[in-house]
Amino acid sequence: MIEFVPIAEVEPQAVEQLLDRAFGTDRHGRTAYRIREGMPAIPDLSFAAIENGALVGTIQCWPILFDADDGRDVHLVMVGPVAVEPTRQRDGIGHRLMDHALEAARTSGQAEALMLIGDPEYYGRFFRFTADRTGAWRVPGPVERHRLLALGESIPDGAGVLGPRVAVPA
Repeated sequence: MIEFVPIAEVEPQAVEQLLDRAFGTDRHGRTAYRIREGMPAIPDLSFAAIENGALVGTIQCWPILFDADDGRDVHLVMVGPVAVEPTRQRDGIGHRLMDHALEAARTSGQAEALMLIGDPEYYGRFFRFTADRTGAWRVPGPVERHRLLALGESIPDGAGVLGPRVAVPA
């Protein structure tokens, strides 16, 4: 049986090792890391999947900012990475982690503006993320435009740049 616990209850080095196995040791240079650079994960939205005492998956969510060209600042939550032990990647653990994090976001009032970089077929079909409003967004690095996805009532529709958010609202 898989148990979901706050990621803070897991040894940080174990999380990093899982991320390395799932995404490679070169993952730190990716655009997603640059968007959230220097930010701590949001504790209430970041979880570990534990099975028989072993770490089998994680999800982390991050505070980021959309600095709109029209002068508005929109607080968003960046969802991911969703990391699953490579030998368990077809077992539904990632899907369950996403469900758990999205429910936590709804419960805590942080689901109004979510974004991620991911497979549009998967995240659209199962979680309703779309690229409908992200076409004019700029990011600090390369991204396949169709993989820049968002969900929520407060998602900005217009030009602007994504980057780290200095403080998480209370």
